[in-house]
Amino acid sequence: MAVPKRRTSRSNTRHRRANWKAAAVDLVPIHVGSEIYRIPRRLVRAVQRGYLDPAAFR
Repeated sequence: MAVPKRRTSRSNTRHRRANWKAAAVDLVPIHVGSEIYRIPRRLVRAVQRGYLDPAAFR
């Protein structure tokens, strides 16, 4: 891992950190029984297999 050789200024550090944006979770509509739930895309398989209760995401 690269290590900085000298101290960066406070404004440079804050400017760099300001670019670390978190993306909103992509919600996908899924049909379970007769109802439609919106759950995160990465959890679709778990809900389909019955590992997670989709009502917990409401």
